[in-house]
Amino acid sequence: MSIRLTLAALAFVSFSAFAQAAAENQVVGTWRMVSATIDPGGKNIAAYGEKPNGLLVFTSDMHFVEVLTDADVPRFASDARGEGTDDENRMAMSRSIGFFGIYTVDEKGEFSGNRVEGATFPNWVGSARTRADLRLVVDGDRMTEQFRRPEGIEIKIEWRRVE
Repeated sequence: MSIRLTLAALAFVSFSAFAQAAAENQVVGTWRMVSATIDPGGKNIAAYGEKPNGLLVFTSDMHFVEVLTDADVPRFASDARGEGTDDENRMAMSRSIGFFGIYTVDEKGEFSGNRVEGATFPNWVGSARTRADLRLVVDGDRMTEQFRRPEGIEIKIEWRRVE
């Protein structure tokens, strides 16, 4: 076998293995938040208000970005991000979060963990979560995210795949 033919065969096998692995990743794509509930003491309340707005993107190169907001947070009076009042800043911070990092999937293509590289809440930077801390379950074009905050409060977010 010639060297060119051997290299072409190896490239094809490598590409095929990569394509197969990417196809098995169940979470890859763009997801829109449908609902988010928080369950303090047995009460299911809206975690991001009555109009939750959020996107979760998982890339094929194993990065993720998640932004969750409450669509009813009032606009800042000053129209300048750095000039909000204490109340405006507190409201914006308490009713939204954005973070990004890397994630892993197992041999079945199911989510198995993540590590936060940047966040609007600085305490999350550098944190890692496994499936024991954070469960993402895909069922067709729907995904359920469930986790427990350190103080024990349960959060459940429903997502719909958009891409």
